[in-house]
Amino acid sequence: MSELALNARAWPRRHPLPFLGVAVVAWLALYRALGPLSEALVGWLPLERDSHLGSAVQFFLYDTPKVLLLLAGVVFVMGMVNSYFTPERTRSLLAGRAEGVGNVMAASLGVVTPFCSCSAVPLFIGFVQAGVPLGITLSFLIAAPMVNEVALALLFALFGWKIALLYMALGLTVAIVAGWVIGRLKMEHHLEDWVRQLRAVRPENEPARLSWADRIDAGLASVREIVGRVWPYILAGIAVGAAIHGYVPADFLAGVMGRDAWWAVPLAVLVGVPMYSNAAGVIPVVEALLAKGAALGTVLAFMMSVIALSLPEMIILRKVLKLRLLATFVGVVAAGILLVGYAFNLFLL
Repeated sequence: MSELALNARAWPRRHPLPFLGVAVVAWLALYRALGPLSEALVGWLPLERDSHLGSAVQFFLYDTPKVLLLLAGVVFVMGMVNSYFTPERTRSLLAGRAEGVGNVMAASLGVVTPFCSCSAVPLFIGFVQAGVPLGITLSFLIAAPMVNEVALALLFALFGWKIALLYMALGLTVAIVAGWVIGRLKMEHHLEDWVRQLRAVRPENEPARLSWADRIDAGLASVREIVGRVWPYILAGIAVGAAIHGYVPADFLAGVMGRDAWWAVPLAVLVGVPMYSNAAGVIPVVEALLAKGAALGTVLAFMMSVIALSLPEMIILRKVLKLRLLATFVGVVAAGILLVGYAFNLFLL
């Protein structure tokens, strides 16, 4: 490796604050240039800009760098923030909390805690061993993938703060109420036997003592890990969104997923559950659906079902939940998502 490359890699540790300043300026400059660059690229291609293919290609060329750039920026910032909220500290904060307050805390911590479906079982086991009640644990497991920082930041960047705040408020409500309901049902005996036999461990709450350089390293590591893992889903989601944007007639989607179709919300949930994606991958599809006249509540219900009730995550959770508890979990969360979808469609003009 050349000396220049070594110096570039060492720069964030030697001069962390100047590195942050330069990174912010470079990020903003790139983001502002995306629109003109995508238009120029389409202009260089042998395509008619107003054709179906031209419209789809322009959507893909603009949204791909935009979503990846937004994702990298959000993941970097939240990687630094997450250095204050490790899973161990989260378990310690929730251990011994009463229902109600505990559900609110768990759902809120889910927004800023690193989580993916592949870590559902280890997190669940860790919470159980730390003495976190079942309902509070499930509030966290619902909120963490569904109302995470990536989803909120992308919604804010693409649709504005009103939709982002509404999504956060209703997503947290689903997580809090669903966890509280399951907790009141006292279904701990429907955990798998090996989970109930686990020995309790004392949660640790050691404060993180990290420098700015350490936190920047954590942010960069998060970018490498998360963006490196989800970029195929993002490209697939943008490709689907581009096809919808370029080829699906607006009248068709308005009729199938519009506000007046009472069956649109449950259909969107049923279609979303078998799919597997994350917020970054599904939001380009949401963007294209809304642009074509689909109702906001229907589209957000679809998004929530893809993220919170994906079939692969249910298969993973089956390792620790017996079928009756898993079915109750899916039913309660699905009911909450349906209510969110209908509420948006009925009351949001």
